[in-house]
Order: sequence, then structure tokens, then C-alpha cells
Amino acid sequence: MVVALPTTLAACTFRMPLAERPRPVVNVMPPVTLLPPPKPPRIYSLAHLDTLAVHRTHVLAIYPAARSAYDALPSPEWMRTGNTEEGEGSELDIDPQKEERQRLRNAGPTVKRAGRTLWLHPTAHPPLRLMDNPAEDYDTNIAYEYIASLPKIGQWLLSVHLYEGGYYVLIDQRTGRRTPIWGPPAISPNGRHFVCGNSDVLAHYEPNGLQVWSAEGTPRLLWERETEWGVQEPRWLDNHSILFQQDFFDKDDVDTRVVRMKVIP
Repeated sequence: MVVALPTTLAACTFRMPLAERPRPVVNVMPPVTLLPPPKPPRIYSLAHLDTLAVHRTHVLAIYPAARSAYDALPSPEWMRTGNTEEGEGSELDIDPQKEERQRLRNAGPTVKRAGRTLWLHPTAHPPLRLMDNPAEDYDTNIAYEYIASLPKIGQWLLSVHLYEGGYYVLIDQRTGRRTPIWGPPAISPNGRHFVCGNSDVLAHYEPNGLQVWSAEGTPRLLWERETEWGVQEPRWLDNHSILFQQDFFDKDDVDTRVVRMKVIP
């Protein structure tokens, strides 16, 4: 007897187990810690260092400047005159009289020293006799030191030493007119103005601050301001703005930063 097989068989599926797949690596991020906002240097909280009131309605802004920009500017003319002899630099730095003798060698016949007397010979005035007095007396002690000739503005620059402190003076090379100033002048590139700064934030024998002068004809003071901070060696950035080292007293010590200020409109 023949057994008839069914024409269709039930579908049977035999599936092999899939290979186990590795789980993806999940980097667990640590909790984010919010950093405190950056704290500006203390200098930026000293607001009195950032402005200079010239008049009631005229306030000059003072901006921080780069030290590299300041160092790239030419030093004032008075610092570039009377070059010292080779090998004598260290000695001259500590011997003002020898330093002056070196300057006098380059001054020409219009400036001479004879002992304690410094002679200047203006072109339209009789010779000027400036005599030192080394007396041990606060009121009468005085000494004159020749610093440089400034032909760009037609002046001689002298340093006047008193019993305590001192000042600088310009003497006109034509008329002999004397102009006391706070510090050695820095002359603008076009020769029309010069500025004088001074820094004595510790001793206060001399004023701290800045003077701005017109150099056209007889020197004429445009404005001056005494400040809580000192102005050290100003240099002209152009015919309107200067860079200088600003000395200030903070936390029982003197600190310095380089700043920029526009002094001529």
C-alpha cells in the first residue's frame, strides 16, 4: 500500500544564535564645574590712574600700553647727547662731576666750567655766570649741572641741585631767559611742543605730574597737573600722544606700568 505524502511540509526554520556584539563604549562626562569669572588685575580697579583732569570740562583718558611699543620709541634728545667714553660707563654712572665733564667736551665753546662756576654764552645776551654754593645750609646750598644742548628748541638743559631735591631749568641759547621745568623735556617730532614729567612718589621733595609746553618761540606753558602718580621718561608716539612709565604707590610699594595719553588735540 502506498502512503501518500502531503504535498507541502510545514516550514521549519533553524536559526543559529547570533554572535554577541560588544557594547559601545560610553564615556561618562564628569560633572561640569563652572569656573569663577576672571578677576582683573588690581591695577584696573585703581580708577584714579586712568584719567587726568586738565580743566573742569576737559578730562584726558589714560590707556595701558605695551612695554615693547614704549621701548621701540626713540629716547628723549637729552639722553642721546654727550656719549660716554668707552669703558667708563659704570664709573660715570656714580660720578656726576665726571659725567658733566664728558658732556662739556661735546658742548662747544658756548658752555664752559671753571671750578664751581658754569659759564653760558647766549648769542644775544651777556655771558651767564652760574656759581655753585656747597654750603651746609638748607636755604643757600645750590649746584648747577650741565646736561645737554637742545638745538631743536634752542635751549640748554641744566639740573639744579638743592640741599634736598632739585629741579631742571631751560636757558635760552639766544636771550639767556631761564625757564624752570619739572623734568627733562621730551620734544615732539615736529618740534612744536615738549612735555616734562617727574616722579617722586616716595619722598615727595619734587612734584609728581606732567607739564605740556609750546616750543614755538619762547617756551610757553600750556598746562600742568600735579598727580598722585609719577611720570617717568615720557616719549612721543606721534605729534599728539605720548607713552610714559606711570609710577604709583599701592600696597606699601611703588609699582610701574606703561601708559598712553593724548596731550595735544
